[in-house]
Amino acid sequence: MTASRPPEGRPYVRMNGAGNAFIMVQAFDRPFHPSADQVRALADPAAGLGGFDQLIGVEPSESADAFMRVWNADGSMVETCGNALRCVGWLLLEATDKDEVVIDTAAGPTTARRAPGPVGLGDPAESTTAAHQQVTVDMGAPRLDWTQVPLAEEMDTRGIELQVGPIDAPVLHTPGAVSMGNPHVVFFTDRQDDAFVRGSGSLIEHHPLFPEGVNVGFAKVLDRGHIRLRVWERGAGLTLACGTGACAALVATARRGLTDRRARVTVDGGELTIDWDEATSHVFMTGPVAVEGTGFLPAALSDCG
Repeated sequence: MTASRPPEGRPYVRMNGAGNAFIMVQAFDRPFHPSADQVRALADPAAGLGGFDQLIGVEPSESADAFMRVWNADGSMVETCGNALRCVGWLLLEATDKDEVVIDTAAGPTTARRAPGPVGLGDPAESTTAAHQQVTVDMGAPRLDWTQVPLAEEMDTRGIELQVGPIDAPVLHTPGAVSMGNPHVVFFTDRQDDAFVRGSGSLIEHHPLFPEGVNVGFAKVLDRGHIRLRVWERGAGLTLACGTGACAALVATARRGLTDRRARVTVDGGELTIDWDEATSHVFMTGPVAVEGTGFLPAALSDCG
């Protein structure tokens, strides 16, 4: 009896970080550089992968344990992704005996390590992440100068000159701007319904003030240690979670004196703990990772070297 041939195509692992969905492709053995059209084809439900927010290539690196390349579902390549860093970190930690791994990105290197268990500032029994492995990622120092976000003109990034709605009665105004290796703008608002986030987020994403586009956060401060956040992601739309967005929200609210430098950030897909360390100015993000399954990319879309 002849054994059946394995499915053609490159293998992948499907993971999520607080609900942020990823297709992880190992590119140590051969390059994986899909075109924008190929990424969009893979993101199409017809491809059979279940859709994703980001496609991740895990490549060799001379200076780190791996290099992480990130494509949004619309085919655009972006600098980094916080939730994906935790997932890649977990994969590398599982594959090695190391206590900490270094992951390089287009935004620079970061480190990942296992967290001791479900992390939060409240009762662990109430944590939405208790069933998941926890990973902490050092996201580095936030970039706060207007040239680093970047903005098209000089502004104080604690509250930039931007509003949505009538001049005399704007529905959104004076957001904070932060780069966590990718650009973010954070509005402080109680309005977080789907229609509002989609409409406002899609409008602001390509505003001329942001020459590289921008991720748009809608942050509701519940108390000094707790933020409810929804994010319209550049190139991906409304997602269940955005790790760099959660980091940007904590930095933006802390700079305005609305929260402490450590807080829980509740997103649609779960909960993250963000700690903006005063001594180093680095932002540490802790949250869950989960493996949803494995499979093979369609053969026609696998040879993307």
